[in-house]
Amino acid sequence: MKKYTSIMLAILFAFAHIVSFSGLAYGASPASGIIVVGSKNFTEQMVVGNIAAELLEAQTNLKVEKKLHLGGTNVCFEALKRGSANNGIDIYVEYTGTGLVNILQMEAKTDPQKVYETVKKEFKDRWNLIWLEPWGFNNTYTLAVKEEFAKQNNIETFSDLAKFADQLIFGCTMEFMERPDGYPGFKKAYGFSFKEAKAMDVGLMYAAIDNDLVQVISAFATDGLLVAHNLKILKDDKKFFPPYHAAPLVNGEVLEKYPGIAEALNKLANSITDEDMQKLNYKVDGEGKDPAQVAREFLKERGII
Repeated sequence: MKKYTSIMLAILFAFAHIVSFSGLAYGASPASGIIVVGSKNFTEQMVVGNIAAELLEAQTNLKVEKKLHLGGTNVCFEALKRGSANNGIDIYVEYTGTGLVNILQMEAKTDPQKVYETVKKEFKDRWNLIWLEPWGFNNTYTLAVKEEFAKQNNIETFSDLAKFADQLIFGCTMEFMERPDGYPGFKKAYGFSFKEAKAMDVGLMYAAIDNDLVQVISAFATDGLLVAHNLKILKDDKKFFPPYHAAPLVNGEVLEKYPGIAEALNKLANSITDEDMQKLNYKVDGEGKDPAQVAREFLKERGII
């Protein structure tokens, strides 16, 4: 009997060793300790996606795989719901206003805390997706003019600009021109009546304002090209645009298995300003640096890695 027991134990030990070696003991990703970080397909998302990946690698024992530049909001959101076990992703950085208006299809709100609380509750209840702490910066829409023009005319706010609107040509993307929380809405809220409004590619907007083909453009508040082109960001004094605070959004099943993810990513809670993000984006768009390098340098400067 003892001999039989010893043989059985030896067989079980050998089987466990084989399964463990092959990775089957831990199951497929994400249970294998491989976390997949995704991002949308524009500069800022590439930077923050790399920041999240670098932070997780430095602060946890997890192996991180990157699936950056996936596509737009819907692509990343659907990939997050699937999770990496189903060829999706486990984490990406989303914006509170996008979560509220684009994903939940709810009416825009202007109070940042209420927006955050709403998306946090609804995403958890509907899809078991968890919003971690916002990182601080607000990638909301804004209007921008040349610094010189703003100084000459003492323009600081959208309301200040309204006095000159009928003399100016406005440039924006086609999406901004059509969406209700874009051009139609803010024009009504502030009583703007531009001389002309032109829809164009985002890259062309900056060339157009440089060459005075337009005098006002729509932009994101953290856009690095605002720095490169010496433009003045105007204040949305009536708070028309909803807040778009960036925060890591995590698949709930993954977070339950690896709670250290939250601790790691929350190290950046409320620590990145709009100006910080502008500079990081500029290093990519203006200086041609690799987003992964920019992310690594940023975290080293902060003493986090």
